[in-house]
Amino acid sequence: MSAYEKFAQVYDLFMDNIDYEGWAEYVTDRLREYEITDGLVLELGCGTGTMTGLLAGKGYDMIGVDNSEEMLAEAMEKRVESGQDILYLLQDMQEFELYGTVRAVVSVCDSLNYITDRDELRHVFELVNNYLDPEGIFLFDMNTVHKYRDLLGDTTIAENRDEGSFIWDNSYDEEEGLNYYELAVFLPREDGLYEKSEEVHCQKAYPQEEIETLIKEAGMELLAVYDAYTLNPATEDSERLFFVAREKGKKKQ
Repeated sequence: MSAYEKFAQVYDLFMDNIDYEGWAEYVTDRLREYEITDGLVLELGCGTGTMTGLLAGKGYDMIGVDNSEEMLAEAMEKRVESGQDILYLLQDMQEFELYGTVRAVVSVCDSLNYITDRDELRHVFELVNNYLDPEGIFLFDMNTVHKYRDLLGDTTIAENRDEGSFIWDNSYDEEEGLNYYELAVFLPREDGLYEKSEEVHCQKAYPQEEIETLIKEAGMELLAVYDAYTLNPATEDSERLFFVAREKGKKKQ
């Protein structure tokens, strides 16, 4: 997995097209559906902590895990501004460790697509299952093969704003199911010039059936798959899927 470095400074600026508040409502509704109205909730790949903060505002005791120091620095600034009591951990989600179990685990913004090896993704699911309370809930979204192959593949996205600019070149390797993002970020300096930095990110396109299989291999029960952030069933045209899984195997006290 690749960590966001310079892009972390402008990540929120360029992600302002995402309806985080609507997503947080949706996630909260799904948690309440399974009677999780409070308690410890972990967000994997929490980034700059936008969703973590919103869920904390809904009454959950939040833990955020991310492997980017730069993204967590932004998250911690937000925590100071909000006064919220959120625990942020600098950990790779592929090897995350907690002191105990949590009622739910959440992952949004296709964070899990950054895990490009099938066995490693299953291992993450196994870790989630391990750290969930008995019958705890796992909620996560992932981008689809359709999105990478037909919509993002071999396109260039660019934005130019006063606070910074970026050029985002996508290339999709259909044989490997890998989408590469070559990201060039231009940030203004105090002397009025712009400093360019480059990062390369890679995400894996997993077929829906494979994700469902990995959930079951990890010992969890698949409860639902939606066209993300709706209650509509997933289709071939879905760009993002939302999965609901449940821990099974532990005994409730």
